[in-house]
Amino acid sequence: MAYFDFPLEELEQYKPILDEPSDFDSFWDLTLTEVRKLPLAPVFERIDYGLRTVDVFDVQFHGFGQQTIKAWLLLPKHLKAPLPCVVEFIGYGGGRGFPIDWLNWSAFGYAHFIMDTRGQGSAWLKGDTPDYAQAQFLSELFLFRQV
Repeated sequence: MAYFDFPLEELEQYKPILDEPSDFDSFWDLTLTEVRKLPLAPVFERIDYGLRTVDVFDVQFHGFGQQTIKAWLLLPKHLKAPLPCVVEFIGYGGGRGFPIDWLNWSAFGYAHFIMDTRGQGSAWLKGDTPDYAQAQFLSELFLFRQV
């Protein structure tokens, strides 16, 4: 049984105090504007992984700072129409792993896009996206933009 500080009714209504710097929104607006000016340059390479019911694509695209981000795209072979897609962003300590780690969504008829987290992986699942640069913490804001 899970234990919480508040009953469910209070948790559903809870609004924490937000302690954001005054330029928090403008910082992220500027960051997103800068990133959107640069091409993603996606590459989709079909990989024969020996799976009979799933087409596997090794995907690369440019992330923050134009560093390469790796992902898998899994598509059910028996469905050719536009498909709903589950996008899965793997958290810290995990990576995209191998295509056979992610067969559930494609088995249910969904496209499935599994994206690495830069500089993570190998704690509980293999990652393929190294962090080529030092983490860029902006000392005045303590914000991490590279993930």
